[in-house]
Amino acid sequence: MKLKASLALAFGLVASAAFAQTELVVATVNNGHMIEMQKLSKNFETANPDIKLKWVTLEEGVLRQRVTTDIATKGGQFDVMTIGMYETPIWGKKGWLQELKTDAKYDADDILPAMRNGLSVDGKMFAVPFYGESSMLMYRKDLADKAGIKVADKPTWTDIKALAAKIHDPKNGVYGICLRGKPGWGDNMAFLSTLVNTNGGQWFDMNWKPQLESQPWKDSINFYVDLLKNYGPPGSSANSFNEILALYNEGKCGMWIDATIAASFITDPKQSKVADKVAFAQAPTAVTPKGANWLWAWALAIPSGSKKVDAATKFVTWATSKEYIELVAKTNGWAHVPTGTRKSTYANPEFTKAAKFAAAEKAAIDSANPNDSTLPKSPYVGVQFAAIPEFQAIGATVGQQMSAALAGKTSVDAALKASQVAADREMKKAGYYK
Repeated sequence: MKLKASLALAFGLVASAAFAQTELVVATVNNGHMIEMQKLSKNFETANPDIKLKWVTLEEGVLRQRVTTDIATKGGQFDVMTIGMYETPIWGKKGWLQELKTDAKYDADDILPAMRNGLSVDGKMFAVPFYGESSMLMYRKDLADKAGIKVADKPTWTDIKALAAKIHDPKNGVYGICLRGKPGWGDNMAFLSTLVNTNGGQWFDMNWKPQLESQPWKDSINFYVDLLKNYGPPGSSANSFNEILALYNEGKCGMWIDATIAASFITDPKQSKVADKVAFAQAPTAVTPKGANWLWAWALAIPSGSKKVDAATKFVTWATSKEYIELVAKTNGWAHVPTGTRKSTYANPEFTKAAKFAAAEKAAIDSANPNDSTLPKSPYVGVQFAAIPEFQAIGATVGQQMSAALAGKTSVDAALKASQVAADREMKKAGYYK
């Protein structure tokens, strides 16, 4: 009798263990691709009945704050985090992230080299890209044709200014060029950093001294303010990605240099009035092609203190796999898959047929190098940011100054001087130099 009871108890424990679920808390950003991932994750849960997903979906700024606090304090709130190329190298170096080791089926070699490098430290990958982007020129081919101008695949900023002057027609609601002006290290400063890079500038020299009053910065910001004042829409100092996207889709922008991810929206006839009139080229260059176009990925990472590494790795590899991209294509069509991550996506004729921007997007991503993005040697990794903890505060302060200069509230020289003083103070406080 005792033996029977013991066996029954043992079988009961085995059965309950078999059905015990591991709950993974996934922190993510509230954009379209991530919301789609949540919808499709029921496929993952069906294939892995022992894993249950719990989603925490947040605005970009709130997400950054929450995951940064959690990982720095070892809070353990999240098992999987959505982070970017800014955080990954910093946190990877600090030992805050789990190194991601994948199997042959996952095919990590299929990940675009620029994405893999931007999410690695010393050859070890600490996050995997869910979708990636660079920046490129998106322009109205109909307006360029009407002006008798053929846009080169690799235009210069001089070419861009000449074209903006020709197609600027505010009386008919068309502005020559739209560019970010809204302050923020990931807003106006993402674009302006690339403009400074291509003009031969950098954020910091090899001694970590800020370079904000150097000639390349002065040339870049004066050019930018002049360009938007003469050929941009009114109120440019308040415009970022979403504001310009709305203007572009209404047919009000002749040109736009911004994230490659915008291409899928402005070529979608359901969203854009000019979907059939858009063409693409590489981001413009000036003194050097280095750092002319940015590099970014929203990526999935696992905190190093996680007690659920195996389950988290399973999910992260599923959500960034070739199979996941095919699942999105099957569900929503190839024009809606997350782009900028894998060579195989760009090799797929169904994708290249659905996405007329594919070749330009891949060329932009391939040309961006976070380890060599400035003409003078720089001590930091990153194209449109410097991957050091202090950059967030510095980038935010400089962004405010540049926006004020664009709005005409201060001169370019005064804005750059104030930026240099603030950056210098921050770097001294952090102990980079005395």
